[in-house]
Amino acid sequence: MPPSFSVTGGRALKGTIRPAGNKNAALPILAATLLADGPCRIDNVPHIRDVETLLALLEHLGAAVKWDGPNTVTVDATKAEPRALDAKLSAKIRASILLAGPMLARFGRVSLPPPGGDVIGRRRVDTHFLALERLGAEITVGDTYKLEGKLTGADIFLDEPSVTGTENALMAAVTARGTTVLRNAASEPHVQDLARFLAAMGAKIDGIGSNTMTVEGGTLRAAPHTIGPDHIEIGSFIGLAAVTNGAITIDGVRADDLRSTLLAFERLGVRPRLDGTKLVVDADQERRIRPDLGGHVPKLEDGPWPAFPADLMSIAIVVASQCEGLLLVFEKLFESRLFFVDKLIGMGARIVLCDPHRAVISGPSPLRGQVVESPDIRAGMAMLLAALAAQGDSVIHNIGQIERGYERIDERLRALGAQIERRDDAR
Repeated sequence: MPPSFSVTGGRALKGTIRPAGNKNAALPILAATLLADGPCRIDNVPHIRDVETLLALLEHLGAAVKWDGPNTVTVDATKAEPRALDAKLSAKIRASILLAGPMLARFGRVSLPPPGGDVIGRRRVDTHFLALERLGAEITVGDTYKLEGKLTGADIFLDEPSVTGTENALMAAVTARGTTVLRNAASEPHVQDLARFLAAMGAKIDGIGSNTMTVEGGTLRAAPHTIGPDHIEIGSFIGLAAVTNGAITIDGVRADDLRSTLLAFERLGVRPRLDGTKLVVDADQERRIRPDLGGHVPKLEDGPWPAFPADLMSIAIVVASQCEGLLLVFEKLFESRLFFVDKLIGMGARIVLCDPHRAVISGPSPLRGQVVESPDIRAGMAMLLAALAAQGDSVIHNIGQIERGYERIDERLRALGAQIERRDDAR
């Protein structure tokens, strides 16, 4: 049997925890080391499966990769070659597509197998290729995607504010001849982090943090970088404190990344306190869903940054199940992301799944331990929160999904008083 988590719930978690580096920043930043003229030292890299897979893809291309510490990686891609990407490795993570932009920029061609990743609905790649095509790439679609061409700056309006599509276009544009304007660009914290790394390497980028970025193409040099804190992990820890009625301090946050997250939790009656770079979640939160004016049922919906992040919707649903009141959630981005609520219903949550994008949660409802399975990274973390809030014992299978996005999560939660054991194949 694959590894699983054995969890005994019903304990209030207490203590201090540091968020890991942002997974969704680490992946494009590591891909961008292909554009450097020497070794790049990247600090605060989360040591998780997705990162290991991307580093293996870089090694497959001929880059030298070295872990210099628990969360520090040096990548020297000076000897990398334009090989076809390994299909088995590419199938493990969606982020394999992030190598398209830098490989095209450096080598003028790339052969890319279809990317893998979470099964949370259709995840189109059209935005990537339409942007790269505007920069001058010729694209052939078959069993693999083949891109080839010399890149020239262009005025590009992305057909949707895709995070990875923006990142690919940005990494291609920084070495393209002339000026590129990226409009309707994604502006999430991880996109900003990639842009800051490229700027440290010498790229000229205006408009970081907005939906329009102007890029002057040029030559990049090697540079060090420290990845920012993962705002999705921070949101997960806020939820963890709320559902266990715990008192948790999250040390090392960036307040600007948390505005929409804190607003959403406040609507659920959970109000953390910012203290510099610390976020304090006190015990005995109100946990009462605030109705809209006139007593109407409130709605929590996600959207492109700076709206509430789609990756936190699963967490918010578990929290809402433990709060007094009624809430409608509207998950706009992925048509399969809400299907995990069946597992919560089996644990005792009162949830009506209206359609693939909307659910109504009525709380609070006592949760009981169950044997469940992690369907994807974020739903897996949500199931772990539910197990820690539940009375009794739970077993969570397929935890490889959780470990793709959360570093040493069992060890870190045990430090807060959680009863959680990782059971490996041999046990």
